[in-house]
Amino acid sequence: MKSFLILLTVAIVAVLIAFSIMGMLSKSGIAPGLVNGKLSPCPGSPNCVCSEYPNDTSHFINPIAYTPSNPDIPLAEAKAAILAMGGEILPSTEKPDYLAATFSSSVFGFVDDLEVRLESDNNLLHIRSASRVGHSDLGVNGKRVEALRQHLHN
Repeated sequence: MKSFLILLTVAIVAVLIAFSIMGMLSKSGIAPGLVNGKLSPCPGSPNCVCSEYPNDTSHFINPIAYTPSNPDIPLAEAKAAILAMGGEILPSTEKPDYLAATFSSSVFGFVDDLEVRLESDNNLLHIRSASRVGHSDLGVNGKRVEALRQHLHN
């Protein structure tokens, strides 16, 4: 019994150390940005959602439609909503039709990227939200996009 408790303690410590290292590694990445004018496709892991590629059914999330009263408003509203949700806008990424932000988890400091691309021809905001490290995000990125959608539609 004593050796089992020691083994269990060592396993728990190893997992905590691994998560801490992954959290630190995630801070060194950057948002992938645009590829041929579109948001980057998601990798094979389930820790990403993106509205640009409807054929990628395991990662697809609907874009956010907006009313075209002023083409500058949707991205400005998305920026305000991201900040209200606790995200941090990366100033070097801001363009008239694109912005990138990061969100950090409270426990291990995992950094996720959220990118928004304005498609003014179709009155859409395309969204990509992805974890920088790991395999699963337990649905966090999808929930983040839905929270952003709710902020923008209220």
